[in-house]
Amino acid sequence: MDDSHGRKFQKDLNAGLVALVLLAVLSRSAEDLYGYEIAKRLQKANEGESLFKEGTVYPVLRALSANGLLTSRIVPSYSGPPRRYYRITEEGRAVLGDWSGIWQQTRDFVDRFIEGAQE
Repeated sequence: MDDSHGRKFQKDLNAGLVALVLLAVLSRSAEDLYGYEIAKRLQKANEGESLFKEGTVYPVLRALSANGLLTSRIVPSYSGPPRRYYRITEEGRAVLGDWSGIWQQTRDFVDRFIEGAQE
């Protein structure tokens, strides 16, 4: 059996989870973070292999910022191009709380079927 089904399933799952995970990472950070730094944290949290492609992170960060869930600022860098740093807003924290509850309900629902409790 080829792995294309697994890759497609993971891609579909990730599409809805990237924003939730990014909000969670930023909510737990005392300082502003830039995209590459966030991508590296995600990779480290999954034992060196990120579930999300690094290129996926940037458009989601921009969308979250455009929706008022993050603020951003650009800082010049001496070692490369300027970096855009992100911080979660109060609205972003509220949305994270809502989305976390939805995620937990969804996860529990799916687990009931996977674990065979519902038939």
